[in-house]
Amino acid sequence: MPLDPKAFFQATDPGIPLFIDNAEIDNRYYIDFSTVRGGQVIKKLQKTILWSSGRPTCQLFTGHIGCGKSTELWRLKQQLEIEGFHVVYVESDKNLEMGDVDVGDILLTIVQQVSESLEDLKNFKINEPNRLKGILQGAAKLLQTEIEISKIELSFGIGKITTEAKASPEVRSKLREYLGPRTSGIIETINQELFEPANEKLKQYDKNGLVVIVDNLDKVDNTLKYQNKTQPEYLFVDRGEH
Repeated sequence: MPLDPKAFFQATDPGIPLFIDNAEIDNRYYIDFSTVRGGQVIKKLQKTILWSSGRPTCQLFTGHIGCGKSTELWRLKQQLEIEGFHVVYVESDKNLEMGDVDVGDILLTIVQQVSESLEDLKNFKINEPNRLKGILQGAAKLLQTEIEISKIELSFGIGKITTEAKASPEVRSKLREYLGPRTSGIIETINQELFEPANEKLKQYDKNGLVVIVDNLDKVDNTLKYQNKTQPEYLFVDRGEH
């Protein structure tokens, strides 16, 4: 078969991860670099999830931009789905202004994507996350966003707030002033009202539980943030406990 230069270029574009659209075709292009990477890192991540017997886990997967992290994470998603997990893959750069990111922005994006994914499941219902909706209603009121969070789907309400925040530095600033002091309480509320109930409910659907993969946070701009620290240093060191 003669080489198609255009198809070859598209197949080897490092900016486009494999296993997104057609895993069967992409398998032909995948090269296992585990021998030079020092081991099968994705297998280790997978085993930690599988062997934790339902206990919550949090793992960090790092590497240089373009080294294949997204491809490996898409493979992890597919392997976990085969194992019976409901996996939500969050591409953070699609929802965040990567030149100006804070912990609260990331949390809202995760909740929005997880809520939307669960809402798409047929007949899937968990108790109303009243405390979480109360926090979001406060944010909407502060931003003068004309929505009633309690009367709409959680994902839609968050989506409206995050869309406004992405488009406006002023809105992002106001949102952070509101969310920042509440970060620990917001995380606790997310766990108690969304992740934990969803995890238990999914088991009634013959699933092993919920897994959330957050990708592309390595693409945040290397600009100075607070106290002359770069965004990556601020997010992953100063705020790493969250």
